[in-house]
Amino acid sequence: MLRRQPGDAPASAAASEADLAQLSTAIAAGEDLGPFVRRAFACGRPEPLLASLRAAARDREAEIEELCRAHFHDFIRAVDDLRSLLADADALKGSLSASHAALLSSAAPLLASLESFLAARGLAGNLSSALASSRRCVRLLALANRANAHLQGGNHNLYLALRAVDAIDRDLASGPEPLPLPTLRRMLLSLVPAVRAHAEREISREFSDWMVSIRAASRHLGQVAIGRSAAARQRQEELRSKHRPLEECITLDDDGVGDLDDFAAAAATADVADGAAAASFDLTPLYRAMHIHHTLALGERFKKYYLENRKLQLTSDFDVIAATPFLESHQVFFSQIAGFFIVEDRVFRTGGGLTSRPDVDALWDSAVAKMVSVMEDNFSRMQTANHLLLITDYAALLSATMRRYGYPVGMLLDVLARHRDKYHDLLLADCRRQVVEALAADKFDQMLMRKEYEYSMNVLAFGIQSSDITPAFPYVAPFSCTVPDICRIVRSFIEDSVSFMAHGGGGDTYAAVKKYLGRILSEVVDASIQKLVDSGGGLSVSQAMQVAANMSVMERACEFFTGHAAQLCGVPLRAVERGRRDFPLRKSRDAAEALLLRLLRSKVDEFMGQSDGVTWMADDPPAGGNEYANEVIIYLETLTSTAQQILPLPVLRRVLVAVLAHISERIVGLFLNDSVKRFNASAVTGIDTDLKMFEAFGESMSSLFVDSDQESAANEMKAALVEARQLVNLLMSNSPENFLNPVIREKSYNKLDYKKVAAISEKFRDSSESYFSTFGTRGARQNPKKKSLDTLIKRLREAS
Repeated sequence: MLRRQPGDAPASAAASEADLAQLSTAIAAGEDLGPFVRRAFACGRPEPLLASLRAAARDREAEIEELCRAHFHDFIRAVDDLRSLLADADALKGSLSASHAALLSSAAPLLASLESFLAARGLAGNLSSALASSRRCVRLLALANRANAHLQGGNHNLYLALRAVDAIDRDLASGPEPLPLPTLRRMLLSLVPAVRAHAEREISREFSDWMVSIRAASRHLGQVAIGRSAAARQRQEELRSKHRPLEECITLDDDGVGDLDDFAAAAATADVADGAAAASFDLTPLYRAMHIHHTLALGERFKKYYLENRKLQLTSDFDVIAATPFLESHQVFFSQIAGFFIVEDRVFRTGGGLTSRPDVDALWDSAVAKMVSVMEDNFSRMQTANHLLLITDYAALLSATMRRYGYPVGMLLDVLARHRDKYHDLLLADCRRQVVEALAADKFDQMLMRKEYEYSMNVLAFGIQSSDITPAFPYVAPFSCTVPDICRIVRSFIEDSVSFMAHGGGGDTYAAVKKYLGRILSEVVDASIQKLVDSGGGLSVSQAMQVAANMSVMERACEFFTGHAAQLCGVPLRAVERGRRDFPLRKSRDAAEALLLRLLRSKVDEFMGQSDGVTWMADDPPAGGNEYANEVIIYLETLTSTAQQILPLPVLRRVLVAVLAHISERIVGLFLNDSVKRFNASAVTGIDTDLKMFEAFGESMSSLFVDSDQESAANEMKAALVEARQLVNLLMSNSPENFLNPVIREKSYNKLDYKKVAAISEKFRDSSESYFSTFGTRGARQNPKKKSLDTLIKRLREAS
């Protein structure tokens, strides 16, 4: 045992006091004393702790004793109260026992009644359950009977049958208790799917029959819709033609809105007609099938089934043209497609979501692609304009019909526009053939019209009359039958072109028609007439003159063509008059006049070839001129009397001037002819007489041109003979050498050529000796004319 050091006593005492204070606090607080015990034994000094615990126990015992002393009297009083309460309880128990016995004696009849009531209530519950089960069975049997009756009533009552079956199914599935009759339950459970399967089969069969019938009805529906579009277009054209005179009277400040009300009415009528066409087919089987499938919870499957079948039908509709030529089957082809999409439009609008816009658009896009492919292929192989126009017109009607139902038709119209040039090329080729045949069949005689309707059909119809006064009949027209024939051909071309452009060509109709009108006039009519004229074709002078007369009439006809094209295109005539162009047949007109002149010159040359009868060394000049001149004059007078009836005055004037100029050249050529070795003054005097006859003829002809400056015409015809006149005047002049004077030559001999004058003067000199000798015998002095002529010849030789 360790001995305690003297110096540790105070420190240990202080530590013990602190531990005791903490222990007291913990005991007072009721805390765990385990840590104090462990620490005391760990330090090896448990005695202070034990002493502290004993002291604490003594303190607690003292407190308990004080507490017991303080509450002892209260406890005695409480025990007394409990004893008195026990006596009261015994009295109450006896009273309760007596009351219970009295209650039992009085409640025995009530208990018996209660037991009877409970038994009766249980019986009533069982009866109610039986009645409810019976009513349920009766209701289910009634529903089954109703479903059977609806099924026997046909497909019109399938929906009612399904409603009854659904009611049975709901009752079996949602009933509070299972059906008490197992046999009935099994029967009903087998009836529900059987009825549904039967309904699905029946409605599918009816829908299949409808699909077959609607395909047949679609063709008729498309034909009716397209026919009504054609009728609407015809009504609009009639209204447009009716309003066209009014439009011509509208001033630039008038908007003309009031005159267009009828067009809106026509369009509205067309829309109503199309609506009636759409309502003429029955979609009830489709609606019924869709409703039944929705009732059977098969709506999505039915939508898919419907769309697939319609796609197959559309594909089979494309095969309509496989067995027959497209020209024969195009109407059926287009009508079938039109009817198909009219039905689809109706189904989309009234089908309650059976089809969607993307589905219908996809079907339309495939149909448009097929139609475009078919038209491209067939148009590329067509060689007849009428066939192309027939198909184009029907395709345009299809486009108009489908546009009214909201389908885009731009690709179809683009195909028609792309083949616009080919159509017109074919049409031009056909017109070229007709024009060539008309020209070949024409004898180029004036056309005779015996009746007024012939005049109206051949003259008034084309605006080629020269006067508004109706002539007396029979009437001889200033043109041949070629003119109305060509007018009919060109008018038909214009109408076909307008029809194509207005209904399928796209763009500015009048501008395109005007372009193609220019082509037929220049490439067909002008070229064909020019080819006929250039080839000659054995035409006589009268026939060539008729051709030239025809060209003047065709000039008025061209104005009619332009106005007719504008009228058909709805363009005011005042706008056409402002933009009028040159005569498109000027090449053939010039060629016809050139042919006429060529033939007339040939005829004049034929008469002038008889100049062998001219006596170049006659002693006396011929009385009344040479024979050839008389024959030419007679021929020209005869020709002019006919020409002034059919040729326009400007053309006749040009022809006469050209013929007289040719005569002047031929007269000069007579002097230059190698067969004429010499001539004398008598021959010159005879030629002078001939010239005077031609000049008198020209002056008399100038009286025809009163309306176009008669004096100018006379001067022009006189100027045509100026070369021959100046030559004769020179030869008859007393001073021929004046030709060498520039002033006199410019004034009196400006048309003469040096070489011609020299050659002719040589011949005149060769024959002048006898001529001048005659004069010499009459006078003593030398003839001055001979001297002047010698001087002229000498100077001309020096100049050459």
